[in-house]
Parts: sequence; structure tokens; C-alpha cells
Amino acid sequence: MTTIYNLSIAANATLNMHSLNNEGGEGNQIQTRVVTIADSEGRLHSVNAISGDMLKHIQAEHLYYLAKGDADLPLCKACAIFDANRMSADPDFQQFLKGKPTPVQVVDRLLTCTLDDLEGNLVTQGNQSVPRKSVVEFGWAIGIPESVSTEQYFHVKYDPDRREIPTEKKERSGNLGQAIFHRPANSGQYAIIASVEASRIGFNDISQSYAAGVNREKRLKALLESLLYTFVQPSGAMRNTQNPHIVDVRGALSYSTAPAPAPLISPLNGDFATEMQQVADAMNVIHQDRIQVLPFGSLAELAQIMQTLIADAQPYTFTL
Repeated sequence: MTTIYNLSIAANATLNMHSLNNEGGEGNQIQTRVVTIADSEGRLHSVNAISGDMLKHIQAEHLYYLAKGDADLPLCKACAIFDANRMSADPDFQQFLKGKPTPVQVVDRLLTCTLDDLEGNLVTQGNQSVPRKSVVEFGWAIGIPESVSTEQYFHVKYDPDRREIPTEKKERSGNLGQAIFHRPANSGQYAIIASVEASRIGFNDISQSYAAGVNREKRLKALLESLLYTFVQPSGAMRNTQNPHIVDVRGALSYSTAPAPAPLISPLNGDFATEMQQVADAMNVIHQDRIQVLPFGSLAELAQIMQTLIADAQPYTFTL
């Protein structure tokens, strides 16, 4: 078995003609997300990006479908219908909070649900302020400067009577008649980073103890599988007609087998995979063979690496 304490993925992904994440709309024009970043030499660039919130939602949805119907991956009543509020929207949990439980008891209750354990929650009901930090973390998927482009495209919804704008208020509000709109499409290379704190699966950070009855190994396998599916099928906005063309995914996966961070350097740095290996080499001098770095040159190679880990991995367990 391969023991995983911390796992990180840095990937340079080439996506074409997608609109996975937008700011909203002004009139009949959808506005794509644009962020300002600094390159390795400190120069500023404005580039298209996909928020970490969107990436995590994609991963959480894949995890939800893996857990649904699996007795070893229980879900609370709210997560069973993929409620974004997670256990906070569970009537049984709301009743539980009326008994004024301690923060330790609140976290222990959250750990009974696979999604609340792995994706995190913040309980503020009943004068509580109890966080459950997520086990999985994402950064923004950031367009690499000079390697990403956004264009606006004209679209029209055909209507047989060919009226450009509905004249009746009822038709306008009901999305009737011919509609004209502009929609963005983004193409280019994106820097994606993600991290998994496998040792914290089923772990109560307040009491510093593991919850009873949690199948930690099964949760880790499901989490890694959902992380892989995030790259294989990146869900998001406008996929019904702008399903992204996944051209290439390359980078490096690192993991530690005992307490030590798995090296993670952004693909915004062109030498990220080499530097991750160099950091691992230095850390392995401190603790021999504690860090592994596995480069991948395609999505297929990443899938093979993840498949091996899913079949063989177990989460690191703190000695309490």
C-alpha cells in the first residue's frame, strides 16, 4: 500500500472554445472572467481564468455521484440532494444544534458525511462558529500570458416570425421571440493547481482525533477518483453548446508518505515540473524518500498515475 499524507497536482491544460466561468451579463452580452496576474519577472498581465470555486464545484459534483448509493460513503440528507449548504441544510442537524453541542461534537457530526468531511463546511447556526476545513483545495485555473485568448461570438435564437425584439413585456420576460446575444469563447493554456490533505480525512482538528466509523481509505479513493474526473470532464457554464475541447494536460503530481508538504509550483512558471523535483530532492535529504514526484505528459498518463494510486493508496494516520 502507498501511504499518502499530502498530494499535489500542477497541470498545464490546453482547453479550446470553452466558457466554463463567467462574471455575469450586461444586456445581451456575457462577460467572461478576467484576472490580473504577475509573471515570474513581475510583469502584469490580464488573462482569462476559471475560479477555484468553479473547479471545486466540478470536483464535488463528481464526488457526489461516486458517493450516492455507496454505503461506505454516507451522505447527510442535504448532501444526498447535493445542497450547496451541505449539512447546514439538514433538518436533523438543525435539530441537533438546538441541543447546544460543543464545537468538538459539531465537527464529529460533520465527519459522518462524506461531502462535509472532504469538501468542508462552516456552521454558523445556533450561535455557533465552527469550521470544517476542506481536505481538497484548488487554486484558480489561470490563463498563461501570451497563450490564451477570448473572443465574443454573435448568436441569435431563431423565431419563424423573425421579429428581432419581442414587443410585448410578457414575451420579453418569458424568453419568447427572436433573441440576439453575444457569448464568449476562451482558448489557450491554463495553469491549474490542486492539493489533497489525505491525513485529515475523518480527522477532527479541534479534538485532534479521528472520528469512529469512518472508512478513511474508501473516502481517499473516491476523492482521488473525483479529482481525476475533474480533469477528464470539467463541467461548468455553457457546456451544452460549448463543451471544452481538451487538447492536452501535462504537468507533475507529487505526494508525501509522512508529515511533509508535497511540492507544488504553479505552471505559470515554465520550469514548474523540474523545480518540483528539485524541491523534492532537497526535502528527501531531510527525510529519505518521503516525497515522490511523478511527471505526466498527457491526460492519459495522469489517468494511469491516478489509477495506480486509487488502487493502492491509504491515508496517513497520525499517531495519537
